Amino acid sequence: MKIDVLTLFPEMLNALNSSLTGKAREKGLYELNCHDIREYSLDKHKKCDDAPFGGGAGMVMMPQPIHDCIAAVDPDHTAKRIFMSPRGKVLNQQIVKELSRESHLLFLCGHYEGVDQRVLDMDIDMEISIGDYILSGGEIPAMVVIDSVLRYVPDVLGNSESTVDESFSQPLLEYPQYTRPQEFCGMSVPDVLVSGDHAKIDKWRRERALEITRNIRPDLLEDK
Repeated sequence: MKIDVLTLFPEMLNALNSSLTGKAREKGLYELNCHDIREYSLDKHKKCDDAPFGGGAGMVMMPQPIHDCIAAVDPDHTAKRIFMSPRGKVLNQQIVKELSRESHLLFLCGHYEGVDQRVLDMDIDMEISIGDYILSGGEIPAMVVIDSVLRYVPDVLGNSESTVDESFSQPLLEYPQYTRPQEFCGMSVPDVLVSGDHAKIDKWRRERALEITRNIRPDLLEDK
């Protein structure tokens, strides 16, 4: 998979060089390219924002640097072009799975009060939000999407079954997990998990997942 990120602050994406995403990149399981939008500004001071027409607080990112950057990075429109925006579709596991089937993803990270609508109309395929709140820019949301998508890229996870049982892979939150030691601070691992009876273990996990989902996210069970 090829991933291009268009941003005013490419250094923020360095976080993807750590942990699972960093190891996967080192192995060549995906390609990540960060592009500084400022480099495409025609302004002598590399300005990329201006005051909004109609007035209002803050500044708006100008269309020219963004449009030229996208044209240079993805001239044939082979990428699924995504703008990280609070007004976009809220990210869920189904969207993650759909994006993981793409061979090329391009993320536009906005800043300030937003991005000129014309460049979104011309150059962007979809808008994605990671929740009903506002951040200072699109870099962290882009990294959230990239991290979640890469988990479905072959060989990124050491155990391919990890994406099968985790929260939201089904319409249930994940059951509790335990590891050694069997006793810790006076608390013991549930007996069923050390019983060796896999049918009972599966039943226990299903019951706990239903219980947790019912208590924390009952909306996931409304249509079930």
